[in-house]
This record gives sequence, structure tokens and C-alpha cells, in this order.
Amino acid sequence: MLYSNFLYLQKQFNSNYYMKKILAYFILILLLNIQSFAQINVKIIVISNNVSESEKIFITGNKPELGNWNPGIISMEKENDSTWSKEFYFSKGAGIELKITKGTWNNEALNDDGGIPGNTNLTVFRDTIIYFNINNWADFRKQISGQITGEVRYHKNFMGKDILTRDIIVWLPPGYNSLTNKYYPVLYMQDGQNIFDPLTSSFGIDWQIDETSDSLIKTKSIDEIIIVGIYNTSRRVSEYKNNDTGYTYTNFIINMLKPFIDSTYRTLPDKNNTAIGGSSLGGLISFIAAWEHPDIFSKAACLSPAFKISDIDFVKTVKDYTGLKKPIKFYIDNGDIGLEKRLQPGVDEMLSVLRDKGYVDGKDIYYFQDFNADHNEATWAKRVYKFLKYFFPYSN
Repeated sequence: MLYSNFLYLQKQFNSNYYMKKILAYFILILLLNIQSFAQINVKIIVISNNVSESEKIFITGNKPELGNWNPGIISMEKENDSTWSKEFYFSKGAGIELKITKGTWNNEALNDDGGIPGNTNLTVFRDTIIYFNINNWADFRKQISGQITGEVRYHKNFMGKDILTRDIIVWLPPGYNSLTNKYYPVLYMQDGQNIFDPLTSSFGIDWQIDETSDSLIKTKSIDEIIIVGIYNTSRRVSEYKNNDTGYTYTNFIINMLKPFIDSTYRTLPDKNNTAIGGSSLGGLISFIAAWEHPDIFSKAACLSPAFKISDIDFVKTVKDYTGLKKPIKFYIDNGDIGLEKRLQPGVDEMLSVLRDKGYVDGKDIYYFQDFNADHNEATWAKRVYKFLKYFFPYSN
């Protein structure tokens, strides 16, 4: 449209001084628009001597071009016995996160000291070449036993209305089997495969919420609780947003899963003893579930929450609310590396809106920022104890 306007002005008003000025303006706008759509070339080069002839190298990350964190989709091109490469094109200013694997999270690239690296983060403004020199690869099946602390029970292929089936994992507190007359608060957690067991976790690292809860219970730092992990599905992104699919998912938790848990286990089913939590989009949908259903959930843990980013904006929904203050406690946190920086403005806006509506820090809101934290399970695992102690302080 800008280009057609440009041609029209050139034909009709070429001799007019003022129209020439307008024409120059259109040319400037046209150039700026062309520049804004410029594609930036990013070349990834991996150098490793610890790869057999039959093995392949894969790259994965937070963009469709990078496989959306599927570790075995985007294979790199082999240049020689020790070098692999792959070129990508991204929009200028795009924030990318990536990791290198041999096709599964059981064998991702490690640091030189054998540790699990964080995501490589990059905001692309110009053509870039990124080099990875990899000396170690993980084999989690050998290094991690996958043992879960405490007792868990699985409910496989749990069905819901209008959503995909999924597995449910339930963690029981230490005294559950011996204290048969005792009833317990319940914490519902998103991304259930990532919270207890590294062998089922999407990235080979779990939240260690079982070890943390067990330790806090035994030291009388929190009350005994039941934790319900809800596995995600291939529709995770849509199910964890404020859209029709997301509201269908929250209705599934409230109308199907919670009644099942309350009838199967010795729970305290009232809202004061029911909490929900998750990270990133899982933090968003946990906030939404509590905000829309304060009669069900009185507590929401939102770690690195995606309150307002890209096409997501739940801050406006909360800001536009004009009713009475909802009786909910919020735990909200964030890091300061990579994607965390992009999430921070939305976190700040949500905190401001909540405070304007009467929510008080230390009473209704527990906010924490870890300036050394990236956006991953390892960093969330370090912060689990904070919301557990805030929501379930020892009372006996």
C-alpha cells in the first residue's frame, strides 16, 4: 500500500514542492518498513570430537524454526567428522533460546565440567555466527536414577471433555498411609512430567518438588500436602493461554480432575486448602484459574509467568475488573536472564495492577526476583520452597 501511494504521488504531484516533501516522507516510511521486516541470518556451528559416525547433532529452541524445544527434529548438516552447521533466518530483534543435543534430552550437550548448561540466549540485530565447542554429552539414563522421593501414584490417560487425554501423577506426603484419619491440602501443578522425575522431564531436569516438600515437611517447615502433577500435551501452548482452549482446560481441572482427586484421596477440598501453580505459560494459566475461580483456588504460584508478552495480555483483564477484591494469595517470581527479561514488563504491570486493587505485599502477594536466574527447571527448582512455605506454613 505504501508503495502504490508512492507511485501515485510521483505521477500526480512531481512538480509540487510540498508534495515532494510528502513523497520524501513516504519514501522514508517505506524504507523503515522494509528494514523492520529484514531477516537476520544466524549460523550455528558445532565442533565436537565425541560424536560417533552413526550419530547426528540436533539444535532445538524456542522458535518453530528451532523445533519448539523438541530435541530431535532439527538436525544439523555435517561438514566433516567434527563439525556441524545450520543456518537460520529470524526477524530483526527476535529473542532466541537454544540448546544442542544428539536427538534426545537424554544426550544433550554439557559444559566442560559435566554440568547441565542453561539455554543459550541471543537477541538478533545483525547477521551472527555462534560457535559451540562441545567436549561432553549427557547420558541421563546412566547419570540419573529417576528415583522419586516419597510415594507417587499414576493415573494414566486421564480423560477430559474436549481436551486431550493426559497422565496425572499424585505425590503423597510421608504420613499419608499411617495417619489414615488425616486429610490434606492439595497443590495442583502444571507440566506434571517435569516436577518430580528427571527421566520424564522434557529437559532432563525436574523441579525436585518431591525432595523439597519431603524435607520441609520433616523439618516442620510446612504442613503435609498432596501434590497433583498434571502432564501437559502437544496442545500445551494453547491450553495454557486465556483463550477458549485455556478455559476448557481450567474447567477440566475444576469439574473433572479435582472431583476425582477429592473422591480418591483424603483431601481438604475447600478453597482455603486448594492451590494451583506452574511456570511460564503454566504460571499464566494458574493465575487465570485462581482469578476466574476464587471459590475453588485461594492460592496461585506463578513462576516466571507470561502475563503479557506477544499475543498474550491477561494484565488488561485484571485491570478491567471492577468487582470486589478476590480472596487469593499470589506467589509471583521471575529471573533476569534471557526470556525472563522479556517477561519482566508484564510481571511489573501485573504487580502494579494487583496493588492498585488492594493486594498487599507480604499479605496477599509474595514477589521475588532472582537476578541470576534463567528460564528453566533448574532455576525454578531453587525457588520451590518459597511458595510452599508461603502457602502451607506449618500449623500443628
